[in-house]
Amino acid sequence: MNWLNKRVLVIGAGLSGQAAVQQLRRLGAEVFLTDNKVLEQLTGVEGLGLDPDHLLVGRVPEFTEINPELIVLSPGVSPKLSLVQEGISLNVPVWSEVELAMYDCPALCIGVTGTNGKTTTTTLIGELAKLTGRPTTVAGNIGVALSGQVAGMDETGIAVAELSSFQLEFSDKLRVHVAILLNLTPDHLDRHGSLENYLFAKAQIFKNQTATDLAILNWDDPLVRDLGPKLKSRIMYFSPTSFLQDGISLWHEQIVYAEKDKRTMIPIISRKELQLRGAHNLENVMAAAAAARALGLSWTEIADGLRQFKGVEHREEIVGMFEGILFVNDSKGTNTDAATKALLAFDEPLVLIAGGKNKGLDFHDFMKVVRDKVKSLVLLGQAADEMEQAARDEGVKTIIRATSFGDGVERAISEAIAGDVVLLSPACTSWDMFKSYEERGELFKELVRRHYREPIQL
Repeated sequence: MNWLNKRVLVIGAGLSGQAAVQQLRRLGAEVFLTDNKVLEQLTGVEGLGLDPDHLLVGRVPEFTEINPELIVLSPGVSPKLSLVQEGISLNVPVWSEVELAMYDCPALCIGVTGTNGKTTTTTLIGELAKLTGRPTTVAGNIGVALSGQVAGMDETGIAVAELSSFQLEFSDKLRVHVAILLNLTPDHLDRHGSLENYLFAKAQIFKNQTATDLAILNWDDPLVRDLGPKLKSRIMYFSPTSFLQDGISLWHEQIVYAEKDKRTMIPIISRKELQLRGAHNLENVMAAAAAARALGLSWTEIADGLRQFKGVEHREEIVGMFEGILFVNDSKGTNTDAATKALLAFDEPLVLIAGGKNKGLDFHDFMKVVRDKVKSLVLLGQAADEMEQAARDEGVKTIIRATSFGDGVERAISEAIAGDVVLLSPACTSWDMFKSYEERGELFKELVRRHYREPIQL
């Protein structure tokens, strides 16, 4: 594509939007940027070097003000926006930022999607990929925009990208050489409208794969498993619950790789050697091992990398043990499935802090797990009323309402005794009180440490 003087509209001035602007300007395009926030509410925009008449913030401009030849949509922007809909009606291409990032990029692309586990798996694959000695970048929905990170990468490079459904639904030519779908449970239904639409968006990760590419799929998830026969690429399944004659699975507490045609089974690593806690993390480890094998690493090298990996921030992150109480930050548990998996990772008595903004999910099944696993439930945020009703419906006994996030942390501490775990796993987004789940998790850690001046080392 000849980008010189091509009129491109970038919608959304966050990290993805700003990275897209910088990429497009390097390519020689005439770039317009819009956001409904005013300039004073935006960070970093003034440093992009755009002309004032190309910086259309604080309002939704008329389509005819710009007449773009391409629209680049940031993941947080609704596709129902009038600008986007008008562009679609006029056959103007709409791209996600990751589509732009990988356009004409010769690097090997490894993409990770799924409802839960994306960040852990993406980060782990990035660490394993570095063992190859090849230039590696880890970006995407993980908090670092892919545009710019892949600039200058050649065919020896490896781009490991966490890809959300928001990013994938507007991918057209994006080719993911090693594509992973970890799992699929209801999420973001307020945007996608149905589970079928959500699955369709996720499955876009496989859209442009060829017979030489690899799809890594969760055998235990029927919606994911059933995609296999429909794909053009090679398939590798993984399963933490069933032994697979072809693929990666668990055999007597040992993660193994088996090939039916060769009648071989190769031990990789014992689950006891992993630092990641919880059965759900076996999915992440197995998927990452499959991707690393596709990069040419030996099983011994992969096992060494898995053994050293400690996890990611805000995902079942150990804050510390204070007066015999373990505090765990799982702020990234922004839906009921993620929060359920966090609850199941612990055998100790739990004090759970939950709540925030709901994403169109029903809380009743989640509260059944809370009833069985949690001794005290502390609720806060916009969804607190809805969560409390579901909790009462399912027989949760101890329900505590907090007036603020700080109040919620203090009430959780007062409920806990030595031997308990205080777990922040909200089952909701943070957007009613915070800019991001990261901000929420950082405040949780700060409040806990502020409460206890002399932490006991783990």
